[in-house]
Amino acid sequence: MDEQLKENLMGALEQVIDPELGIDIVNIGLVYDVELDDDGLCTVSMTLTTMGCPLAGVLTEQVQMALSDIPEVKDTNVNLVWNPPWSKDRMSRYAKIALGIR
Repeated sequence: MDEQLKENLMGALEQVIDPELGIDIVNIGLVYDVELDDDGLCTVSMTLTTMGCPLAGVLTEQVQMALSDIPEVKDTNVNLVWNPPWSKDRMSRYAKIALGIR
């Protein structure tokens, strides 16, 4: 997968807003990796801010919807991972400023 396509995929994922924090899942640092195979299967490895997050299903659906607009993506698989665990260190500078975290 080329860099431009990966950028497009990450850009689409920036449309997915975490309902609790009000910031997109990319800037919060929840997305660990995005891969697209030759058959058009996009695999998103991501985590949640807490295990057992009640929004897991909602976020998974939103990720699938966001990526469905990209022509190269035929299907999306969301792989929830817990290792490495999420921490505020994964947040972008933008997210930290928006949430008032130093």
